[in-house]
Amino acid sequence: MTIDISQETAAPPAIPVAKQPADVADDSSSATSFASLKDRIKSHYDICSNYYLSLWGQHIHHGYWTPETDNLTKEIAQVHLIELLLSRAGHQCSPDYAQQLGLPSHLQPASKSTNEQPLKLRVLDVGCGVGGTTRYLAEQRGWDVTGVTISSEQIKIAYELTDKLVAGTNGSSTTQTVATGQDRSGEKISVGKGSVQYIQLDAEKMGDHFPHGTFDIVWISEALSHLPNKDLFFRSSSLLLKNQNDNNSTEKEKGKLVIADWLKAPDLTQKQFDEDIDPIEVGMLLPPLDTMDGYLNKAEQNGLRVREGGEAMDVSANVKRTWDISLSLIQSPSLWAFAFSQGRDVVAFLRAFQAMRRGFGNGNFRYGVVVFEKEG
Repeated sequence: MTIDISQETAAPPAIPVAKQPADVADDSSSATSFASLKDRIKSHYDICSNYYLSLWGQHIHHGYWTPETDNLTKEIAQVHLIELLLSRAGHQCSPDYAQQLGLPSHLQPASKSTNEQPLKLRVLDVGCGVGGTTRYLAEQRGWDVTGVTISSEQIKIAYELTDKLVAGTNGSSTTQTVATGQDRSGEKISVGKGSVQYIQLDAEKMGDHFPHGTFDIVWISEALSHLPNKDLFFRSSSLLLKNQNDNNSTEKEKGKLVIADWLKAPDLTQKQFDEDIDPIEVGMLLPPLDTMDGYLNKAEQNGLRVREGGEAMDVSANVKRTWDISLSLIQSPSLWAFAFSQGRDVVAFLRAFQAMRRGFGNGNFRYGVVVFEKEG
């Protein structure tokens, strides 16, 4: 099976959320502020997603380069980032597909052949954007993947792109319609040996929306940093993941939480924070960025432990080229005309790209990956 990546390009992360001082993050006024900002974010992506898609393609996340793969196109580098996360979660691709992608040696399967049957996993892709990773996991791994995003426009685009993918590979699609009318949220579509569905949902409500113990994997790529209540996310993820001993646990696999995210370096001086982190939080409308240690502590407090082979890994040096590419993509006068026509949030979002590149360059802004397993 071959994935069509001809129309995909590297992109800045997808879902900015408003900055809020850490020392007032839990009071009622900040809760009201965050609710208002979520409305702004939804509106932002309902308006801008089609334009962003035309610039950056389906995978709205960083690319991953190594010295071995320094000449990768940005499109393939984005796929390599997905395969990095899959490898660290214990789900390497086939040798033939690894060769086709030109994966670096540390992502190559250990064995040239295997008689193991592929696992049929249920995956929740949190902050799925227009569904690039959702479709990839369904097509390339044969998994049943549910993507959630706060944007109704992203849901619409995700289904349109899925229809095109399925029509191109099979000539038709098999659908199980849950939604009615023109609202396709929840419609299930077969993709290869897997399936996808997209649901419009605030990620902070996922613990109440889905039955507990539903998913083998909760996957979140470049979206956790945008959520105001990160403790709630880890708690909800733990509840939604299957226990290894559950009767409905697929192949008795432990439930896994797979994370790739933006972070700040630990122990920053006030000057480092003011110069490198604050401009990112302001421009990208982020709540306070966390550190990797912060994520590790929150996971442990919610019954999640680091998976062996999925330990925390700083890949900043491998992904920072994304911002050189992104800066080149936003030189178009038509993009800036569009941005100014849509208001200050869009303009500030684009202007923050330079801050992202500077933060990576100074080592104060980080990109980390880690995989957790559910205990018990």
